[in-house]
Amino acid sequence: MLERYNKTLTFYGYSLVIPWILWFTVAYLSHLPRQNCLLQFAQQTLAIVGLFAPTLVALYLFMKDEVLKKDLLNRLFKFEKVEKKFIFLTFCLLPISIILAQFISLFFGHDLGQFYISGKPSFTSFLLSPWLILILAPIVEELAWHSYGTDTLRRKFNLFNTCLIFGFYWVLWHLPLGFIKGYFHSNVIAEGWIYTLNYIFSLFVFVILMNWLYFKAKRNILVTIIFHLMANISNEIFATHPDSKVIQTGLLLFVAIAVLYKDRKMFFLQSKGRK
Repeated sequence: MLERYNKTLTFYGYSLVIPWILWFTVAYLSHLPRQNCLLQFAQQTLAIVGLFAPTLVALYLFMKDEVLKKDLLNRLFKFEKVEKKFIFLTFCLLPISIILAQFISLFFGHDLGQFYISGKPSFTSFLLSPWLILILAPIVEELAWHSYGTDTLRRKFNLFNTCLIFGFYWVLWHLPLGFIKGYFHSNVIAEGWIYTLNYIFSLFVFVILMNWLYFKAKRNILVTIIFHLMANISNEIFATHPDSKVIQTGLLLFVAIAVLYKDRKMFFLQSKGRK
């Protein structure tokens, strides 16, 4: 089946260029000295269209191939039974890791205030609630990255290299968001270079763990949506200090190394789709 996911450059090219054009435009508009409702509405609209762009590109590619369309529907609605331990990890790995990281940070001088549930995300939004964006983004993104994106890379590369290539691409894909005033990614950059590097490195760790669950769950797209969603919510629901997020990355790195070792055949054998 993977050999049919053969429009790699088409998918990744349009999925990068369209959001970049829209999001760099949003970044420019966000720094204009005079902001009004119309301008903020335009920024939010362009940002949302950019978010949906990879999913629309993937949908276009699926519509051109009936076999791929059937494969997509099966992975969305008729997937095989997933083992309970992978369901548990999908829902709980990220929340547990951030709570544990916050506990560890107490030994480095941080306080219990991190566990306060503020109900207020770390970024602002004009048109949509920030919480709605945090929920919408994983759904929309994973309907692109794990409907077409991951499989088209896996067709050519082993799973480990697929993770590295996609991780690098995902960093680039997020790049314009770092220039949008008041947005999550620009706030991370403003916190300092250590936290910026941590965010970049954490994406690679996150991708390894998410793709591990994806293939363990027989390419179940819903698993990746939930995993991504739990990452967004658990990292925004608490008043987490940036240092705790660095600690969380370290904890998840240990998990990722264990996963890579335990399932080294799955990660390092050549792709089944390559001949």
